[in-house]
Amino acid sequence: MSQPSQQRDFLANTQLWRGLPDEQLDAIATIAIAKSYHKGEVIFVEGDDGSGFFVVKSGRVKVFKLSAEGKEQILEFFGVGEHFAEVPAFDGECFPASATALEKTELLFFGRDAFLELLEKQPKIAINMLAVFARHLRRFARLIEDLSLKEVPGRLAAYLLYLNARSEHPNHIELDITKTQLASLLGTIPETLSRVFAKLSQEGLISIHGSRIRLLNPEGLRILSER
Repeated sequence: MSQPSQQRDFLANTQLWRGLPDEQLDAIATIAIAKSYHKGEVIFVEGDDGSGFFVVKSGRVKVFKLSAEGKEQILEFFGVGEHFAEVPAFDGECFPASATALEKTELLFFGRDAFLELLEKQPKIAINMLAVFARHLRRFARLIEDLSLKEVPGRLAAYLLYLNARSEHPNHIELDITKTQLASLLGTIPETLSRVFAKLSQEGLISIHGSRIRLLNPEGLRILSER
């Protein structure tokens, strides 16, 4: 299979462009710029010029904000086929957060000017993207709600249910981030998170085997997540 065909096939399975015809995928592939990052390497820093957005081809990316005191609040993790930093690519503003590679990572970068020009020529490409952006907005709104209104047990329960919804094996999930990273994502500290994990296990809601978690009572977790 040729490189252009491989690129097109990859794009066809991404969140943004799943279901697009080959000719539109080919047009998108022509403006993609491949970028590679080592583990821990900075992709961009909050305040940098929002010159475009990214799609993860391999590896994983952490998007986060730092407080004035240097405390990190993780906003999201992105894996293969997922996209990030698309908002500044459209509004022309600076990146509102920072991003680093969690491991060796390959990204496809889509420059703002080139992509907007493509959308002017083929506006149908934007239809898929609007639906995906709407889902991301809902997800981000839930994150804000969780961090501001819920206690840590509710935040953790909501996150476990979120992972379960994405899992290929119902009620069996695997944490692919450290507990320190998960604590930052949930707006707490590792010690508190460990106590909450232990509490959920003692209450028979989950069982824990290393990084693998089995949801023993999904309904109980759902009720907890809504508190």
